Amino acid sequence: MLKERTAVKRQLDEWSSMLASREEMDTCVQLGEESGDMELLREAEEGLEKLHRRLLAFEFEITLNGPDDMRNAFLVIHAGAGGTEAMDWAEMLLRMYSRWSERKGFETDLYDLQPGDEAGVKSVTILIKGAYAFGYLKSEIGIHRLVRISPFDGAGRRHTSFAAVFVYPEPEEEEEIEIRDDEIVVETFRAGGAGGQHVNKTDSAVRLTHLPSGIVVQCQNERSQHKNRSMALKILMARLRGLKKAEEQKKQTETYQDQKDIAWGSQIRSYVLQPYRLVKDHRTQHEAGNVDAVLDGHLDPFMEAYLRTQ
Repeated sequence: MLKERTAVKRQLDEWSSMLASREEMDTCVQLGEESGDMELLREAEEGLEKLHRRLLAFEFEITLNGPDDMRNAFLVIHAGAGGTEAMDWAEMLLRMYSRWSERKGFETDLYDLQPGDEAGVKSVTILIKGAYAFGYLKSEIGIHRLVRISPFDGAGRRHTSFAAVFVYPEPEEEEEIEIRDDEIVVETFRAGGAGGQHVNKTDSAVRLTHLPSGIVVQCQNERSQHKNRSMALKILMARLRGLKKAEEQKKQTETYQDQKDIAWGSQIRSYVLQPYRLVKDHRTQHEAGNVDAVLDGHLDPFMEAYLRTQ
């Protein structure tokens, strides 16, 4: 109730602020017309344009009224077909969503990262915390395709890489799904990558396998095995909750279950760097020519174009 109250208050405050801005612009227009002050009229015009952009963003946000839209979101990226190229692409996507989160003022917590053999990442799980994080990010679920001249190919040939993005709403504590001890296999292992001597020299990382569903999750971000186990359970509950919801709503089955290969023909969006530069969403046909800006986290136009059709 407190979270819902905070979200509603935030919307009311934004609405009140826009009303106040509108009154201020009206006053500027009136004074400018009476005095013939063109500078004041130009300022009022610019202010009204900014207000219009705020109104459009506000209008979109209040359409995110799904039962989970206000929640934080677990975002999972898996490298697909393409070997080292795909692992590098997965890491580029991680940066893209991290930059998007920064621009929205959201927080990100790293739960698990499996580095690639030569470069990039095989898989990564992060928690993105912010108002309507899941509402926005659910538009990103699917296969993302990259076309570029490979930096790993000495011959300078063009390569196509794929990565899969999954998003799950963070479950509330009171909604925890019951998981019996005999339904999971718990494995501990030594964490890899950066993290200090303690992390790398003790079996602090935890991998959980849920036998009924076959879901495997792991966490190695914390120094404590107990904390990693707790975090892994949280991710597992989020994924099980997603599967349960998918069963209740048949139309969302493909959203929460990986029924497509992470390869050609199943992508939702293509990012082309060569022979031309273009990002295109194949669901909405929305396009952007500034690929660098998109990869730097300017994703809202793509998200809004998709979510407005739902």
